[in-house]
Amino acid sequence: MLTAGLVVAGVIAGVALVATALVFRSYAAVSRLSGVSPMPAGQGPRVSIVVAARNEALNVRTAVASFLGQDYHDVELIVVEDRSTDRTGAILDEMAAKTSRLRVVHITDLPPGWLGKNNALHAGADRATGDILLFVDGDIILERTSVSRAVAAMELGADHVTVSPQMELPDRLLQAVTAYFLTWGVVALRIWEVNDPRSSAFVGIGAFNMVRTKWYRDIGGHARIAMRPDDDLMLGKLLKHSGARQQVFFGRDQVAVEWYRTLGEATQGFRKNAYAALHYSFALFVGGISISLAVGVWPFAAVWLTTGATQAAYAFAMAALMLGFAKTASEQQMPLWLTLLYPIAALIQLGMLVLAVGRTIIAGGIEWRGTFYPLDQLRANKI
Repeated sequence: MLTAGLVVAGVIAGVALVATALVFRSYAAVSRLSGVSPMPAGQGPRVSIVVAARNEALNVRTAVASFLGQDYHDVELIVVEDRSTDRTGAILDEMAAKTSRLRVVHITDLPPGWLGKNNALHAGADRATGDILLFVDGDIILERTSVSRAVAAMELGADHVTVSPQMELPDRLLQAVTAYFLTWGVVALRIWEVNDPRSSAFVGIGAFNMVRTKWYRDIGGHARIAMRPDDDLMLGKLLKHSGARQQVFFGRDQVAVEWYRTLGEATQGFRKNAYAALHYSFALFVGGISISLAVGVWPFAAVWLTTGATQAAYAFAMAALMLGFAKTASEQQMPLWLTLLYPIAALIQLGMLVLAVGRTIIAGGIEWRGTFYPLDQLRANKI
């Protein structure tokens, strides 16, 4: 007998199946950067690597060494040290004294109307002389052929190449939460469509955002996204919607980052752009939480609370969700047994979202890189 409960279970199972199919489609449609042959020796335009670094003393020496260690023939490196309160500036100056290939720019004051990182990247780009700009974070580690491979991809017909990094996460529960986040992230961003110039789907990833300098200048650079905490994603949106040819890659074995070391760090980092990703819409926030609970969490409880065909439908939904999660974990070289933590990871991720959005609304803005930014100013920078 068809009941309302069975219909709901069937709909949820169908949504779970479609979502998992899209996860697999994403990984099938998007290539790895390691599969692109590097540029022939001595060929290709100049690349300016632009880095914004604030309080990166723990990782910046290793990161900058990986940038300087690229085997591409013509690279300049500009690191913008943004008002650090640790030894980041001193470390960069020490490294710059040993090579003319590294230029360090120190920012001591933040102009009004700018987020710190965005201002730093804009300042670095202003000083760049390359035909291609590569924006990377100050804790990224690049394999020595990464730039060469990305330029080769660009020379094959792209104006913007962005790469999803390999996440180096020391904590197993943090790995599970990250896998959950990435699983639904590729679906929300329609990653499988990004490389299609006919699609409106777009992406931009702060770990590795390479763009032709002409396109960057034409869209107004970071001045257009001066108050966007999701600057990397919005840079991708501006480029794609302006007609730039976009190419996204997975960066396994090419681009790596120790994203966060603890769940506490991840929760704090999530605060800065969670609400921005929802376009500062409370309705989208409530809708997103409701859908995530209904599709991503409820089946794991409902399978114990129902019987018969309804229970079977929820079991199917649960299996589909875990399969998509396992695919992401595999691609990130995480142990597959983390799939067993799926419902816990889902609840933690949703809790992080509630805390991030709630804190932003209650505080009336976000605090990032030592500066408070009012919500009305953030909302005003619409893209």
